Amino acid sequence: MSAKQFNEMINFQSELLGVSETSSDMRDLLKCGTRDVRAAEAVALFCYQIKKWVGAFAAALGGLDTLVFAGGIGENAPIVRTRICEGLGFLGIALEEKRNAANEGVISAEASRVSVRVIRTDEEWMIASTVCRVLGLTIEKEHEPEKGV
Repeated sequence: MSAKQFNEMINFQSELLGVSETSSDMRDLLKCGTRDVRAAEAVALFCYQIKKWVGAFAAALGGLDTLVFAGGIGENAPIVRTRICEGLGFLGIALEEKRNAANEGVISAEASRVSVRVIRTDEEWMIASTVCRVLGLTIEKEHEPEKGV
């Protein structure tokens, strides 16, 4: 396999698309998951993998104070957040489903030992800002990111 083919496979044919064989977009997979077993499997695998990472990081850190969901899926997919947090009560994670469904800034239940938050991000700006910092360049942002919390 050439470097170009490998890059194509890893970046464009793996993960959600590789499992679902239909889309790499979580919105599409959630829409067709009830009638497309591959889409449902891709979503389930995604949630399972994130849940494993949360558990691994909690173990490495000796617990959690806050769990943050950000980025496109983290900010906009309440069902994904629910599925990730299910079964993590032993870590002190409990969601308030109405807050979660409304994409509020804090979605944890009052009794939750861990604060669970949805934080709006401007990923493109952060990437550009980091690149400019590495290159020693300065840039000014034309607009401020929306406040999500």
